[in-house]
Amino acid sequence: MNQFIRVNLTNMAIEIQPVPEKYQGLGGRALTSSFINDEVKPTCHPLGKNNKLIFAPGLLSGTSAPNSGRLSVGAKSPLTGTIKECNTGGVFSQKMAKMGIKALVVEGVPSDDKFYIIKLDQNGVTIDEAPEEILGGCGNYKAIEVLSGKYGSHVGIALAGPAGEHRLPTANISFKDPEGNIRSAGRGGLGAVMGSKKLKGIVIDDTGAGAVPIAEPEKFRAAAKVFANALLSHPVSGQGLAAYGTDVLVNILNEAGGLPSYNFTQGRIEHNDNISGETMNATITERGGDGKVSHGCHRGCIIKCSQWYPDKQGKYITSGFEYETIWALGADAGIKDMDQIAYMDRAMDDIGIDSIEVSVAVATAMEGGLLPWGDGEAVLDAIQQIAVPTPLGRILGGGCAVVGKVCGLYRTPVVKDQAIPAYDPRSVKGIGLTYATTPMGADHTAGYCVSGNILKVGGDLDPLKKDGQIEYARSMQIGTAAVDSTGMCLFVYFGIADSPEGYQALIDMINAQYGLSLTSGDVDKLGETVLKVERDFNKRAGFTNAHDRLPEFFEYEALPPHNTVWDFTPEEIDEVYNF
Repeated sequence: MNQFIRVNLTNMAIEIQPVPEKYQGLGGRALTSSFINDEVKPTCHPLGKNNKLIFAPGLLSGTSAPNSGRLSVGAKSPLTGTIKECNTGGVFSQKMAKMGIKALVVEGVPSDDKFYIIKLDQNGVTIDEAPEEILGGCGNYKAIEVLSGKYGSHVGIALAGPAGEHRLPTANISFKDPEGNIRSAGRGGLGAVMGSKKLKGIVIDDTGAGAVPIAEPEKFRAAAKVFANALLSHPVSGQGLAAYGTDVLVNILNEAGGLPSYNFTQGRIEHNDNISGETMNATITERGGDGKVSHGCHRGCIIKCSQWYPDKQGKYITSGFEYETIWALGADAGIKDMDQIAYMDRAMDDIGIDSIEVSVAVATAMEGGLLPWGDGEAVLDAIQQIAVPTPLGRILGGGCAVVGKVCGLYRTPVVKDQAIPAYDPRSVKGIGLTYATTPMGADHTAGYCVSGNILKVGGDLDPLKKDGQIEYARSMQIGTAAVDSTGMCLFVYFGIADSPEGYQALIDMINAQYGLSLTSGDVDKLGETVLKVERDFNKRAGFTNAHDRLPEFFEYEALPPHNTVWDFTPEEIDEVYNF
């Protein structure tokens, strides 16, 4: 990849330059975080002119490597105030890589009130005014339809939805997937950054682009075959996720007593079967029609943890119906009807909001009396108000921390103002260390310690005890930062954690593509460097170790059924980043 594209929306200047030497060996998260640390003033307002937005495919994106279609998006987060890298599927990353685009940087703010579309194709970059019909509350599904009609059904699309236009801190960036549905760079409010720059969408047309160059094709193919076998032969990445999606975790976490319920007051629910992955599989199979039990969010995905969830008539409702969203609405907010949750998931995709942040905010709003517990109809109506937005819509669209402040609550499950996801840190202690210390606010994907704590993949640690958790959380965050830089889906971890051959094959693919001789030590060093860069940005933005803490109530409210509390000391938490 040899193009580094900058678009300045203040003066509509477009600059296509060779990749700066510093970034030539980087991709994905390593590139976005390094760039943001280099060029964004850490103390700037995230919605002001000094923030920048960068899109970067991973090192292996656009190749035939299995599950290599992920894209990283970076900026300063309007939700947390920290550095942010957000990761998504869809077709965008692969198209960028095939066109030789290492990164697209968007900077500046237009002086007028118009919204714009950036178009990338083999002829260069153009800036168009956004069609009026996709503005002012138009949902993402309709916007994708309009832009596909205007620019071609084959193009990739990135969108700021209605929430992004209103610059709400839960706004995500929505991406068209291979079938024209929606995938999201979900967390941290980067859609609000896009909206602040009056950028409604980005269209990428890779017509005429060639294949991504591979220095040693035979070695690449051989390594890709070993890597694919490692993924498909593992019971999680090869079987469980394809059959039941990520929602397979509902019953697993419920049994473990680590399923946060009713705003983190319980670790189990009784209606778990209503919302489980097993029930989802059975429902999709029974209804038929548009339903698909297994589906890939990007081309070349062989894990296929996504699905198409249909209504009772077999008509498509939503896809990428993930555990975290189903957990937050089904367990944390007590909604017992999976169909209702599916319509909420679709609404959040259509509006362009983080379905974890908003769903946890919903449960917090229920404790605060803004919404009735378990009332799916009331919640769907409230979510739809975010598109307008009404006062209630703005409160929910402000995120969980805002809801907690508005309602005067102390039990507000956030770290660095980002909502804690679907694993209770009192019963899954390793993930609690990730929530506390990741530079990006509470984020399970930053170091998925659930693997060794609950699933017993890549480790075997007692989730109720502290033993070994610090070292494990450290290694998981380092490894994740490296994987996020390759363009690989996070779930490849399941296939390589217990397979030295699979892990080596990942390294061999990178070496074969670029003609390198990297070792596992080099990969670890890359992950460490990424984390240090991100921590450096946060430090200069005013964050200290005191921000690497869980909410206080976890320390004194014991979680049933194990009646455990969060018992890591500040000194122990600080050891996670002692490397």
